[in-house]
Amino acid sequence: MKKILMICAVILGFAFTATAQDSQKAEFKFNEEKHDFGKIPQGTPVTTVFEFTNVGKEPLILTEVRPTCGCTIADYTKTPVKSGDKGTIKITYNAAAAAPFNKTIVVKSNAVTPEKYLNIIGEVIAKPASSK
Repeated sequence: MKKILMICAVILGFAFTATAQDSQKAEFKFNEEKHDFGKIPQGTPVTTVFEFTNVGKEPLILTEVRPTCGCTIADYTKTPVKSGDKGTIKITYNAAAAAPFNKTIVVKSNAVTPEKYLNIIGEVIAKPASSK
């Protein structure tokens, strides 16, 4: 019986240690994770900025910000974001094709949640044909 209690105590000790380590890691808090551009004219690129705060204890380091298609460009804070500080991820969509769109941006980091997904949505409206 004592052996079983000792084993349970050791397992619980490891569990609490692992939890304490996670609470020390960096973590995102975004102002928004999905941005709706609404209706935009064809051929006119649009840009939005996703702002985030590091609500963890360790510096937050973005290792990769990757759009899932070539029609979207990402620029982001490349220096470590200290606890309590803010960083940005700027997304530009080229709006070349007239159609609704829903694009995902994959954000990889050293955070408790190491992979985050941001979305941009909207509808590209065709330019009216010019009459001559």
